[in-house]
Amino acid sequence: MRTDIFARLDREPEPPKIETPRMSRHRIALFGGTLAFYLAIVLAVLVSSWLVALDWKVMLFRPYQQWPELHAFLDYYVVLGQRGPTAVMVASWLGWRSWRQHTLRPLLTLGTSLLLLNLSVGAVKLGLGRLGPHYATQIGSAELFAGGDIFPSGHTANAVVTWGILAYLATTPRARRYLSALSAFVSLGVGLTTVYIGTHWLSDVLLGWVAGLLILLALPWFEPLITRTETWILAMREQWRTRLRLRSSVPAAPLTPEPVLVPRTAVGGAGHAEAVQEAASRPAPGAAGHPGTAARARAHQAHSVRPERTPPAPAGTRRPPHADRAPRSNAGPARPVAGGPVAP
Repeated sequence: MRTDIFARLDREPEPPKIETPRMSRHRIALFGGTLAFYLAIVLAVLVSSWLVALDWKVMLFRPYQQWPELHAFLDYYVVLGQRGPTAVMVASWLGWRSWRQHTLRPLLTLGTSLLLLNLSVGAVKLGLGRLGPHYATQIGSAELFAGGDIFPSGHTANAVVTWGILAYLATTPRARRYLSALSAFVSLGVGLTTVYIGTHWLSDVLLGWVAGLLILLALPWFEPLITRTETWILAMREQWRTRLRLRSSVPAAPLTPEPVLVPRTAVGGAGHAEAVQEAASRPAPGAAGHPGTAARARAHQAHSVRPERTPPAPAGTRRPPHADRAPRSNAGPARPVAGGPVAP
């Protein structure tokens, strides 16, 4: 029995058409300024400027030793920036929204943003190869091109994108403001937590915030691709459903009973009647579960038996008569009973 909640959801009308964000001039200006800031941070680390010196000062300060009572809580809080748990949580919410709004756009937008995050942040991580604070080798060095993978901070960028996508997909201005504040709070806390624990430099976190913001600002450029992908997926689903309906509507082919061979020795002999009766009582192959089909098969087998040998010829001579021969007579000349010459 269905609950009242699902019954009420079914009675609700479909939501109005959701307007997708467009790449306006204001958004293009924000994207350009954010990209310039991104390049400035990378350049400052490359030339080992004051930003690298600030990284070392924060690292040597060792915040996890200054406030050790926060360590247990922040170990759990930093999970909000891990890609696996956050993607599962946000995908569950967006999946419910996709079902309610009859569209795949929320899930496809999340997948596109995570793909862009992996490509952009991963490429910079591997290209610069910066080591983390716990693996630093020389004080004051930027620790670049040493085989590391922490610049920019993946936790921070993932927190910005994963939680910021909720604000990007909001349907009302009020919901967008609240969700923007929530995502900013979560991503800011995750970035500072990584600095507190000592897994990232401060510049790693700054670049992670900027990298995540760039992805959110660039998403409107990918909206046409998301729309085409959604149309293609829905078309493939309709084709699949049509094939299933056609396959279920085709009637099954009728079963044809196979003839049962009767032993040759029983045909035309004394056991012919017993063999026919045995063949009629034997179930026809392929007719299990269908009594009417089995009965018709047995009747067909009983009436289709034909003798394979010709009946024997009637008693008498089997040779054809010859016209040039006189027929034999069973009555011959009289013979004497006793011995002596025969009369001429």
